Amino acid sequence: MQRASRLKRELQMLSTEPPPGISCWQAEERIDELRAQIVGGTETPYEGGIFTLEIKVPERYPFEPPNIRFLTPIYHPNIDTSGRICHDALKVPPKGAWKPSLNISTVLTSIQLLMAEPNPDDPLMPDISSEFKYNKHLFVEKARKWTQEHAFQKNKGAMDDTKENIPDQKALCRKRDAAHKEGETAKRFCM
Repeated sequence: MQRASRLKRELQMLSTEPPPGISCWQAEERIDELRAQIVGGTETPYEGGIFTLEIKVPERYPFEPPNIRFLTPIYHPNIDTSGRICHDALKVPPKGAWKPSLNISTVLTSIQLLMAEPNPDDPLMPDISSEFKYNKHLFVEKARKWTQEHAFQKNKGAMDDTKENIPDQKALCRKRDAAHKEGETAKRFCM
């Protein structure tokens, strides 16, 4: 019960005050299965890309972190080819930094930051990490190519293998803003 009420509050917060470049919504009727999109940051090799993530919320949430993985392929030292993410906020102590005070919004924001600033000293992909450290130009070139191939809207069908209808971020935010002006805060558009 605690998990459901907290998730509803978090989803409401994500719909009314989403972090810049991030959207999150329920994937199915189940509240513990979510999808998110992160827009690649400017002046990064991911600029212009829209990356879709899968979020599974465990039964013990918020005492355990959500399980998050990229559905959109991304060339990154801390994200493997299955979409798994090496990030402290996604692991419980002593090896991780997850705390019940964190939430899905803060974790998605930290993943967005990790995209912009990879941590080559804690890689999931050692070869990409080595490339990032010692041949950054080649890393940037490959990361841009992957972004163009997998994360650009013109390739929406190739974004991921789920074939879901993924909401358009700008359209959802326009709807959210219009609803907010009309006082319809109970509707969740930007999720």
